[in-house]
Amino acid sequence: MSILENDTIQNDVYDYDLFVIGAGSGGVRLARMSANMGARVAVAEDRYLGGTCVNVGCVPKKLFVYASHVLEDLEDGVGYGWENKEKPKFNWQTLLTNKNTEIARLNTVYNNLLVNSGVEIIEGRARFVDKHTVNIKGKRITAKRIVIATGSWPFVPEFDGRDLAITSNELFFLKELPKTAVVVGGGYIAIEMAGILNGLGVDTTLVYRGDLFLRGFDDEVRHFVRDEITKKGVNLKFNDNVKALSKSEDKLIQVKYESGQEESAGLVLYATGRVPHTQDLGLENTDVELNAKGQIQVNTQFETSVDNIYALGDVTGGMQLTPVALAEGMYLAHKLFSTHEPELIDYTNIATAVFCQPNIATVGLTEKQANDAFDQIEVFVSSFKAMKHTLSGRDERSLMKVIVDKNTDKVLGVHMVGSDAGEIIQGIAIAIKAGATKKVFDQTIGIHPTAAEEFVTMREARI
Repeated sequence: MSILENDTIQNDVYDYDLFVIGAGSGGVRLARMSANMGARVAVAEDRYLGGTCVNVGCVPKKLFVYASHVLEDLEDGVGYGWENKEKPKFNWQTLLTNKNTEIARLNTVYNNLLVNSGVEIIEGRARFVDKHTVNIKGKRITAKRIVIATGSWPFVPEFDGRDLAITSNELFFLKELPKTAVVVGGGYIAIEMAGILNGLGVDTTLVYRGDLFLRGFDDEVRHFVRDEITKKGVNLKFNDNVKALSKSEDKLIQVKYESGQEESAGLVLYATGRVPHTQDLGLENTDVELNAKGQIQVNTQFETSVDNIYALGDVTGGMQLTPVALAEGMYLAHKLFSTHEPELIDYTNIATAVFCQPNIATVGLTEKQANDAFDQIEVFVSSFKAMKHTLSGRDERSLMKVIVDKNTDKVLGVHMVGSDAGEIIQGIAIAIKAGATKKVFDQTIGIHPTAAEEFVTMREARI
């Protein structure tokens, strides 16, 4: 039995029991689960079903990462006896077309998930009229509860020539691939975009204003990835920033740096963070409070400062990860329309990956975080050349790291740089969530020969 069966305030008072603004991962999960529980639900989307992840994020990015790695695989084959007399020719249009076909398929999947659950999809930007009413293309719609799930949007700072730069959004729809590119930023999106472009044959420079990219990741991982990315051919430019962009006579973009240096590029891509997508929502017609960063302020149950308005996902400034938005959507559906009280979401030890080349994956604390929080820790580290490259001859190394509380033997963090790191750390994340100790790791028999077995064979702590 759902709460709605005992809810005397529904039926004719409002058009819907729940109205969701935004059909991204979290919004779709919330809408269809709520509908399955008996709620009358509508979702408004003014751009594309599936949100950032499906259309201009996780999915196309991973497809482009696969594409950018193919040439390396073909080159590695020579060491295994596969003759490679001619360098393969890459066709950007083929990749673009096939990617678009796959995204269109996923858009249809999302549409069917909503429709088959009984959710009404309304195309257009929903703007608040008051706390129970939105306006879409001149039509007023009322709902007992309204949820904001509009996600985030790439941020490009103000500077001369800003309009000449693109973001990751536009990269996935470029008409042609440039010969040279400058990527600006030091977060995981910048590293991934630089790796994609470089792997597809673009002479790529990554510019970051700080000493070292990937702030917030384990320092040893950051330094290791810096060295590996340099081997791949990405030009790294730290402690500098773009001052201005202008069009040059040869139709390239002239990049002027704060250091005084200049260079030209066929493309300049900014990956300097994302901001909550709250523009043009009509929030001024409500009492919904934003924090200092412009994010919608919510409590642990995703309630805003207005009693019937909720928010979840990137727009609240939490962890910008699709599985997190999905978990939040699932929690809120149960909170609003189920008879049982769901458990609050536990945001500790959430695993994540960076699909740079080689990949990074991590779960738990960094070495610095562990040192700050615990009296004594032990750190186990292994750096090696993967078995594949003993014959391929490629100068690529992997890194594995386990951080342990010496007093309790509990594993506090696990980090990896190497092929399929995300696939490996996903399994280890379950062990970390379950509270595994280093003894449990040591007692686990490894699968041989694999890179992953290194995690259960590291015996000596680093001195």
